[in-house]
Amino acid sequence: PSGTGKSVLLKHIVGLMKPDHGEVTFDGTRVDTLSEHDLVPIRKRIGYLFQLGALFDSMTVGENVAFPLMEHTKIGAREREASVHRVLGLVGLDGYQDKRPAELSGGQQRRVALARAVVLKPCMVLYDEPTTGLDPVRADLINELILALTRTMGITSVVVTHDMVSANKIADRMLLIHEGKIICDGSPDQ
Repeated sequence: PSGTGKSVLLKHIVGLMKPDHGEVTFDGTRVDTLSEHDLVPIRKRIGYLFQLGALFDSMTVGENVAFPLMEHTKIGAREREASVHRVLGLVGLDGYQDKRPAELSGGQQRRVALARAVVLKPCMVLYDEPTTGLDPVRADLINELILALTRTMGITSVVVTHDMVSANKIADRMLLIHEGKIICDGSPDQ
């Protein structure tokens, strides 16, 4: 249910929040004790798809997707453009580089946000309610993209969702969170 800590869990994994007690580790590194500066290399390995995409309205699609490359790499404009082209192709939106987020449907905005989340070639992507507010066809397209990224890029996906149809389609392991605690951990069938 809402308010049980699902999104908070994602924020702990990427170091946006610190736990009141306990530890958070990523790939053998304890992240809850790291400074903002020391979190940067970890965050570059983790893509984050925010609940409503969190695209910058003042930027084009291409600029939105290129933003992490501008902030975290020293690659040139030509290589940046090639990376943007590649990831927009992965989500079926190559050719949309010059559009603004307001010109896109909700599903297209979510796919642009997903392209931005994977442009640095992370080993993990955190998805916060990736299908919320989408019609069943668009939601299933996002599910298919999550599965394709797992297959083609070897990305580990951590997906927070209320959408049980989506969860059953994409999950190989599920956790049920209730009142801030994990009360069940197993396969979708379990």
